[in-house]
Amino acid sequence: MLYWLLYQKLFPYFRLFRIFRYLTFRTVFASLTALLIGLLIGPYVIEKLREFQIGQYIREEGPQSHQKKSGTPTMGGVLICISILVPTLMWSDLSNPYVWLVMLSTLAFGAIGFADDYIKVVHRQNQGLTARAKLGLQFVVSAAVAATLVVMEIRGGYSTRLMVPFAKRFRPDLVWEWMGYIPHMHWLVFLPFVVFVMIVIAGASNSVNLTDGLDGLAIGCTIIAAGALTVLTYVSGHVVFSDYLELQRMPMVSELTVFCGSMVGASIGFLWYNAHPAEIFMGDVGSLALGGAIGTVAVVIKQELLLPFIGGVFILEAVSVMLQVGSYKLRNGKRIFKMAPLHHHFELMGWSESKVIARFWILALVFALFALTTLKLR
Repeated sequence: MLYWLLYQKLFPYFRLFRIFRYLTFRTVFASLTALLIGLLIGPYVIEKLREFQIGQYIREEGPQSHQKKSGTPTMGGVLICISILVPTLMWSDLSNPYVWLVMLSTLAFGAIGFADDYIKVVHRQNQGLTARAKLGLQFVVSAAVAATLVVMEIRGGYSTRLMVPFAKRFRPDLVWEWMGYIPHMHWLVFLPFVVFVMIVIAGASNSVNLTDGLDGLAIGCTIIAAGALTVLTYVSGHVVFSDYLELQRMPMVSELTVFCGSMVGASIGFLWYNAHPAEIFMGDVGSLALGGAIGTVAVVIKQELLLPFIGGVFILEAVSVMLQVGSYKLRNGKRIFKMAPLHHHFELMGWSESKVIARFWILALVFALFALTTLKLR
């Protein structure tokens, strides 16, 4: 809105407003705005959540040290979503379809998380939506994102070709072109791309959700992942950097830099209240929304294959759960870890909560830096 008002409308009359056309300027101010929103309305949100008795219910099978956290206000993801979306609306070019796609995806995943948290609060237990229902809704939203990108690809505004790390000339296209020659089957041409996008976005959303088990762990890793995405969105749309790094230039995706900057600022603002000992938990509202946002941005800028590095800790946490469940079912109840997700394993090994959080943050930073170095290692 401010971009439209100050630059598109008032710039011809006030030349000073030309600074609002610069993406870096708007990204910085979006990040600062998100941070201020989080810091200023955080106490109000915490107080209201306490007033409505929206507290966290700790699962009984979890570490006993976590039982004292029961009753801490949850659904703090509402604060995160507000802190991300309001600055994006203020500082981005709202004529850009990618901006709306990412914002709506974030809202949709946040709504799924809200439904899950609401059921937990109403039933006063740690079980919300069933795993099947939650995953089904995530796949529906992810499929909608994929379908939108397919429409944009048909209109020439997107490409279904993947960017493969370390292989600059290998860019596979996730389409079945041969299906277009079969009568009544042309609608299946983009099926591989749609399935791939569904797996990536839903997987990213669940990975963040599984990581959200310690005070500040998930949101700290989100700051790092969102920072890496801010760099990636900027260079993907920059004519000089994209050519130097041999990336496919996508001018319109550069506007997502503002969104990613907002995500960084919002996450820092939330960490102020979520740091150990946490005054508020993000709940599924926040974890699903942030994971959905990270996955959607990665898909739009075609860096899905870098997600294991951009969100390295998230992936490790998700893989630890899959390995634990697989081992338990296939090896007659034998477990690989003391407890999954992975952060609980280290807690039961004797690491303090603060030490687990700090070391996982360091690991997330190492993964993110490696992801950025791969841009030139092609």
